Amino acid sequence: MRPPTDQAPTARAPFHLLIKPIGAKCNLRCNYCYYLDKDKLYPDQHSFRMSDETLKSLTQQYINAQPQGTAEVNFAWQGGEPTLLNLEFFRQAIHYQRQFSRPGLSITNALQTNGTLLDDDWGEFLKDHQFLVGISVDGPMKLHDSLRKTKSGDGSFNLVKRGIEVLRRHQVEHNFLCTVNKNNAAHPKKVYAALKNLGAEHIQFIPIVEHEATGSHLQSSHTINAMELSVDAKQYGKFLNVIFDIWHEQDIGQVFIQNFERVLSKILRNVSTVCTQASTCGRNLVIEHDGSIFSCDHFVYPEYEQGNLQNTDLIEIVDNQNQLEFGLAKKNKLCDSCKKCSFLEFCHGDCPALRISKVKQEKHRLNYLCAGNKLFFQHSGPKMMQLARSLSGQQPRMPPVQPG
Repeated sequence: MRPPTDQAPTARAPFHLLIKPIGAKCNLRCNYCYYLDKDKLYPDQHSFRMSDETLKSLTQQYINAQPQGTAEVNFAWQGGEPTLLNLEFFRQAIHYQRQFSRPGLSITNALQTNGTLLDDDWGEFLKDHQFLVGISVDGPMKLHDSLRKTKSGDGSFNLVKRGIEVLRRHQVEHNFLCTVNKNNAAHPKKVYAALKNLGAEHIQFIPIVEHEATGSHLQSSHTINAMELSVDAKQYGKFLNVIFDIWHEQDIGQVFIQNFERVLSKILRNVSTVCTQASTCGRNLVIEHDGSIFSCDHFVYPEYEQGNLQNTDLIEIVDNQNQLEFGLAKKNKLCDSCKKCSFLEFCHGDCPALRISKVKQEKHRLNYLCAGNKLFFQHSGPKMMQLARSLSGQQPRMPPVQPG
């Protein structure tokens, strides 16, 4: 490891790590989860708890590797289910963050959880250390419980609701992550109403697109079929449109929906606030419990492992040629249909993991959700322009509506 001095080299640009401190281990068995089987990458391991040595090395290198002038380093804890680790692990994480911090640097923490294990001890800790907590909820109880089940097969909604009450009681900042899947996509009004009834003020809708392709097959030119619980593309677009209309009429300034906010950000500031909407990617890597680092959360396959903190310096991992090429491939392997699209700057082909649709006479595949994204951009575009105009007092940038 390079010495932590002011003269030590840093990464060529800021980067982010999604941390899996307990790997894929989880107390739920959600039907659509793509991460549960990642423990098969470690057939000889019985403990998936990140060691203190790895935690310390991760914290030190993650902070030291950020370029000088970086304003913030965010530690994003995910799983599996990270609250399966006891609070002592996270207290130690905070200790190391303080130990290795540097002047002028803000260190923040985010925790994505199913919420079922939260209690008052967790609530007090999360509040004291200003964690931003993401809670996974798929709508009203019936829709949520249809796919988000405990190991015994029971629904988890009431357990999640109890966890939300813990966060609210301790005034922990939190937002809601709602997957859009085959079951709940047909009920956008019910889903949105249920989230608001739970007190949601910040929401992110994540489409479920699961398929059997793995590793290098995601970069092949063959058609890859979506699996049963995946949301249909146009169904996803219609889902967003229904919620957008309600939000636009009733909830602007009261409820903040990332799917809408990122479009406004692009119109107003020409900034892509999430990697899926940027022209390139590769600066959001994932680190597993054992220190192994992969190109992206959706590419945790052996061929996309870029190194391990146990034997390779973090800077060398995030800036190695393979990872740089992985990030550039999003732009370099864009299909011609995308290049001609009026909404290219708002999508850039979306996440490479979603490019599974074969287009005739094209070398590269199309984003599975393309038709749904177009429906959303076409529908929301005029109102987004008007909203952006009122926010900025200026004529916003927006491409012409493209026929479906």
